[in-house]
Amino acid sequence: MPSVEESLALIKRGASDILLEEDLVAKLESGRPLRIKAGFDPTAPDLHLGHTVLINKLRQFQDLGHEVLFLIGDFTGMIGDPSGKSATRPPLTREEVMRNAETYKQQVFKILDAEKTTVMFNSEWMNRMTATDMIELAAQYSVARMLERDDFDKRFRSEQAIAIHEFLYPLVQGYDSVAMRADVELGGTDQRFNLLVGRDLQRHWGQEPQVVLMMPLLEGLDGVNKMSKSLGNYVGITEAPGVMFNKLVSMPDNLMWRYFELLSFRPMAEVEQFQADVANGANPRDIKILLARELVARFHGEEAAENAHKSAGNLVREGEVPADTPEVELTLDGQDTLPIAAVINRAGLTTNAAQARDMLQNGRVKIDWEPVEAQHQVAAGRYLIQAGKKKIAWVTLTT
Repeated sequence: MPSVEESLALIKRGASDILLEEDLVAKLESGRPLRIKAGFDPTAPDLHLGHTVLINKLRQFQDLGHEVLFLIGDFTGMIGDPSGKSATRPPLTREEVMRNAETYKQQVFKILDAEKTTVMFNSEWMNRMTATDMIELAAQYSVARMLERDDFDKRFRSEQAIAIHEFLYPLVQGYDSVAMRADVELGGTDQRFNLLVGRDLQRHWGQEPQVVLMMPLLEGLDGVNKMSKSLGNYVGITEAPGVMFNKLVSMPDNLMWRYFELLSFRPMAEVEQFQADVANGANPRDIKILLARELVARFHGEEAAENAHKSAGNLVREGEVPADTPEVELTLDGQDTLPIAAVINRAGLTTNAAQARDMLQNGRVKIDWEPVEAQHQVAAGRYLIQAGKKKIAWVTLTT
């Protein structure tokens, strides 16, 4: 097992905060494998690179010889995490949660070592809780403490409804740490309150409090907002290799260093050398290609990574989107989706409806480098749309 100093250097890579670092040092000095917890509510069927920031850190703990506990929040997923939300989230059905959970299990083992990972579901212990047990749990926190959370406080002050079950979410997440006897829990910076609840509850149940390791929320491809499917600034880990490659190579130059730190497994010394190379005149695009190939290989294999650039078509070379690619913003006009023919027409990629139909019938229209058919419907989001060999635009559809 690596030294405490070597372990700390890897654990702290990209981290926003550790509470408390001296507690982590003491746990590492014990020499025993630590139980590392991270929970994911299966609220959507597919993960994107923003979700993998925590999963990558779990893999680093595995490489250091520790035990990873990958928690699927099938119970909490039906409550809905209120963190950062301005309104009560609609609950998911049990069927939706379990369907999404299956896809999570398939996706995370592209990063984690399956033989060194224990997959757990919090329904295992929460479904066994009696009403008396739940009352004991709820008694550990006051309403005043709950209102210390920024999102609850804002909703309370603006007289927006806060449902009682939302107060239960951080308590259940905290109790998960008790049930799992976690030594370390990972979470995003928006999870600070929930993560600290785990420490409090472990003390109440006579356990040594877990260390809280908070990771930043990954910016999307726009370099500004958190990566999100609804904003269209995401890279999905199940997207086709060519789509992933082209999205990553077209990101703003300054964003790639953030992605290297949080998503790449290259040593930071190597990343720092890349930065020095760019400062001395190296082409940033060449460095982005290295990152894109690493990530495509992780989710699709080495052969796919070597050939990903070929899907870029005749317009671009190795996935490079022209710097002068126009940005077009369209509205859905109250609809959930728009036909692709209407989108390319309104975006100016075709001159009339007849040309749009002809291009679609001949397979000459692509969204994010993938051909689409005439019946394709486009939802809100940001897309790279190509019509023919020469017409291309970033198209953002808003509600």
